[in-house]
Amino acid sequence: MSSNTRLIHGFHPIMARLRHDPESVKEIYLDNNRQDRRVKDLLRLAEQANARVVTVEQPRIEGMAPNARHQGVIARVDARQKALHLDDVLDTLEEPPFLLVLDGITDPRNLGACLRVADAAGVHAVIAPKDRAVGLTDVAMKAASGAAETVPYIMVTNLARTLRELKERDIWVVGTAGEASEDLYTAQWPVGVAWVMGAEGDGMRRLTRETCDALVHIPMAGSVDSLNVSVAAGICLFEAVRRRRA
Repeated sequence: MSSNTRLIHGFHPIMARLRHDPESVKEIYLDNNRQDRRVKDLLRLAEQANARVVTVEQPRIEGMAPNARHQGVIARVDARQKALHLDDVLDTLEEPPFLLVLDGITDPRNLGACLRVADAAGVHAVIAPKDRAVGLTDVAMKAASGAAETVPYIMVTNLARTLRELKERDIWVVGTAGEASEDLYTAQWPVGVAWVMGAEGDGMRRLTRETCDALVHIPMAGSVDSLNVSVAAGICLFEAVRRRRA
């Protein structure tokens, strides 16, 4: 395998690549025993992307990704990360947008944990400013445990301006702040939403806070006054998931 390519595995990461960066997918290896609905969806996307699909025996798949949860599908992709634009994601959605915005997260492990939470909740993209924020470092990608492949991480030059652009698309911007008067479980928001999380301790920057449509707090009964950002993100995102399903 060329040093310019690497392997990713599993339906979710590969289909996300085919949707958001199809030209980076060089080849797909598929277990010839799989003929279910997910395979049909994958083949449809691969055909649209002109990506080569090779059906192989299961032992070859196992040898390519030993001890991995590959689900019978592996792709060889460009190892270089493509710089995604937010419009690349929003313009392809067929459902109301569901976004996570991280303001001031500099710890790569926290970023990785947030990406894992975002992936689990079905978030369409994670947005962060280019300044005062960590990029997709090796530490962040390792902490993400594969979620860096499935959730687009988009770094923007001006976060407040990006939030205003989201609002112009009728996406409600909800910030989290300990001093907010409304709590997470009684506040109301539309289905199309961007959740904004600030750094633990410092919280959101002033301009970010002022750009939000609403601020909510997570009610807590104990003695601590704040949560790790990935924990807070999980609580808010899954409350949003519960309402989206309802």
